[in-house]
Amino acid sequence: MANRFRGFLPVVVDVETSGFDSERHGLLEIAALTLRFDDGALVIDGRHRWPVRPFPEALINPDSLRVTGIDLNDPTRRAIPETEAIKQLFKMARSAIRSHGCHRGILVGHNAAFDAGFILSAAKRVGVKRNPFHPFSTIDTAALAAVAYGHTVLREACARAGIDYDKDQAHGALYDAERCATLFCEIVNGWGSALGERAAWLNVSGD
Repeated sequence: MANRFRGFLPVVVDVETSGFDSERHGLLEIAALTLRFDDGALVIDGRHRWPVRPFPEALINPDSLRVTGIDLNDPTRRAIPETEAIKQLFKMARSAIRSHGCHRGILVGHNAAFDAGFILSAAKRVGVKRNPFHPFSTIDTAALAAVAYGHTVLREACARAGIDYDKDQAHGALYDAERCATLFCEIVNGWGSALGERAAWLNVSGD
């Protein structure tokens, strides 16, 4: 893992929020997936999910709640404070980074700047230090999908990659993170094959 990604551990993250502004809207749910190599193929390893209680001053956009289907008053959600969710995410990421011999994590997401922005804003807001993720670099599967499959929308990219996508489960952080992770693995594994073919061609041609 460390050799493939230059010492960075990809951690797939998806967040559900109460709006689009990371400074004013709250986190409602975080999901994070770790990856590993299995016989040379990148696969999903661990799955983690945290329902989050938005910070007290957070603006709540009703349209966002309708899209996500999250009921903030549902006691079965068992939401935890933003501080605790960020601490647990960072602790999990640091443990995975150590176990893979990497020196830092890099956030993978579909339109990753959105997810990274909310995580960074929340960490700053609650004063949680030792952020394990690269401070500004991310891996964006929307951009990768545009190159690999000619489409940036997650649902359509999954369809073109032959990955199942259930629209009724979409906009749940864990489901979206799993689809994103599966897409990322598909692209990375396919890219490895393409690179191998390219290297073989270069060796034959002497180019």
